[in-house]
Amino acid sequence: MKWCGKKQSEPVRPIEAQAEILRCIGDKIRQKRLEQALSIEEVAAKTLIRQHLLVAIEKGLLEELPEPVYIQKFIKQYAQFLGLNGEELASSFPTSKSNRPHNQPAWSLILPVIQLRPIHLYVMYIIAIALAVSTLSRSLSRNEAQTNNPLPELPLVADSTTAPPKGSSKVESVSSTPKINKQIQIGVTLKAPSWIKVVADGKIAFQGLLPSGTQRTWVAKDNLTVLAGNAGGVLLTINQKESKQMGNLGEVQELTFAAPI
Repeated sequence: MKWCGKKQSEPVRPIEAQAEILRCIGDKIRQKRLEQALSIEEVAAKTLIRQHLLVAIEKGLLEELPEPVYIQKFIKQYAQFLGLNGEELASSFPTSKSNRPHNQPAWSLILPVIQLRPIHLYVMYIIAIALAVSTLSRSLSRNEAQTNNPLPELPLVADSTTAPPKGSSKVESVSSTPKINKQIQIGVTLKAPSWIKVVADGKIAFQGLLPSGTQRTWVAKDNLTVLAGNAGGVLLTINQKESKQMGNLGEVQELTFAAPI
């Protein structure tokens, strides 16, 4: 699967990652529908999802679909109808906001238009003022407490260097500098399903959907890039150190790591 002709050195925008992940999901759903010899019309009649939305999901036409949160719901419903794991596929589609135009606004599907009246704006204004005053009051209280209770001075620590024991004719020198492994190793553990793309030294090492519980490791000599469609479900371990969460749930995140010099 090509990355739309994009150079690996360029940063990936959320809209591009969403489109690529949607195409990957759509291919899987379309193949399952064809295996069951079902037409789009039949699926639309039984799922109550409009035909043009089903076609847009299968073809990965992001611009013809509503907001990501609604796309995620349609993916789940469509996949479950076909007997796929709808929850897993829907979770792998990122819901982070992207500034993209929509031919069809989300509220036109199921939600009525909400009109704000002057009384609503007045109430919101009062609440905002109350929150601002409360925050300022807590900040002043903390500053006053720190002023009245300064931190105690720490005692000076004496030099702990000791002489070698008597009778010893040889002193061994131990270097405290750890040996540097001149490569970058990234471990990936998935707490939730996510679409993952890994580029090692400029070459695609992996690209696709990974289910929850997956553990994979990649190594590169110079640099290694990880792109996740659901960053909140991805834990990264860099050179076997402590694992850290890649980002927030539903967020598209791309991180690049360089090998030590």
